[in-house]
Amino acid sequence: MATGALTLPDGRLLSYAFSTAPPNGPVVLLANSLLSDHTSWDRVVDRLVAHGFRPLRFDQPGHGRSSAPPDLSSTTFSSLADDAAALLAHLGLSRIHAWVGVSMGAATAVYFSARHPGIVNRVVICDTIAASPIRAGVRDVFGERVAVARREGSLNSILEATLDRWFGQAWRAAHPQETARMRESMRTTTVNGFETCCAALQSPEFDLDPLLDKVAAGTEDALLVVGERDADLPVRMQDMRAKIQQGFAQAGKKIDVELKVVKNAGHVCFVDGFEEFCEEVLSFLQK
Repeated sequence: MATGALTLPDGRLLSYAFSTAPPNGPVVLLANSLLSDHTSWDRVVDRLVAHGFRPLRFDQPGHGRSSAPPDLSSTTFSSLADDAAALLAHLGLSRIHAWVGVSMGAATAVYFSARHPGIVNRVVICDTIAASPIRAGVRDVFGERVAVARREGSLNSILEATLDRWFGQAWRAAHPQETARMRESMRTTTVNGFETCCAALQSPEFDLDPLLDKVAAGTEDALLVVGERDADLPVRMQDMRAKIQQGFAQAGKKIDVELKVVKNAGHVCFVDGFEEFCEEVLSFLQK
């Protein structure tokens, strides 16, 4: 495993991990959710490598060893997509086999496909909302959580509440090792990193709807995956699937876009739905 940190044009560090084996394997980029670093994917990486793929991961701003920008309100999904483009250019990757993104990592995949078409062959979009609270006309939970973190001076209570929301207390009690592993991944997030990524999720710019048809123009195939217990996303992502399907039809590509629901899994379905997630994603990547 090769790890490194790219200095971006604005001086920020973007940390990444790139599997050295298999050296000629198809590259699969794994993009994180809010409040976790690239180690959250460790088990998935092992499975991908075992099937001949070469995983690439990076940390969101202020997560892991990536630094947050001085202006914490400046991060958008467009800027996150451009960060990923800079990383691929740094590594000399003009094309990759797939982008697998969960939550904000999935939203970034949609923006990347629109802004940098023709680089990602296949995209896997998992457990993502489609728009910021102001766009969707719903309560701004991100602003509320940032306010709590600033008031408390740490992410401790946010972290534990997020673990409960993602996995539930029963799953945590039954899987203490995985819970501890995810907690350690989450603890690498700084308060500044949390706030800057929440800024992207809160931004009036964040709206996937006008970009979904561009997924077809920018990629060759798409799969949507969602945890069965991830609030109302199994229903909401059906609409997202239909719009991406329509985009492929308009582009003249005969692609059957599917939405796979991972049983008994929550928001980070590659953790509590690991086996089924890997089965669905590997089947798609090996088509």
